[in-house]
Amino acid sequence: MNLSLISTMDDSMFKHDAADMQKSVRATLDGRQVQLPAGMNLAAALLCIGETISRISPSSGKPCSPHCLMGVCFECLMEIDGVQRQACMTEVQDGMIINRYLNGQKERTDGSAS
Repeated sequence: MNLSLISTMDDSMFKHDAADMQKSVRATLDGRQVQLPAGMNLAAALLCIGETISRISPSSGKPCSPHCLMGVCFECLMEIDGVQRQACMTEVQDGMIINRYLNGQKERTDGSAS
């Protein structure tokens, strides 16, 4: 097995085609500016840029990642433009403000952070 090849490979299995990355939008993710690939749902776009954690589980306190990518599991639930939404069911838009509350803030049932 060629170990030098493995060490130079990108470790993200969700890498987006570089030709399509020319079309991107700006968004604010957890207070910082990011470029996201346009034309896909937010969960997939975040995976493309290496952001694999979507939220912290309120019950276990462990990080969650998008699971089903079709709106069934709610593992990609995050605040998008001030509203709790599933990232897999939300198309990427220029200027989105996304907050995953990964810094330990808990989400209340009304959707706001405490």
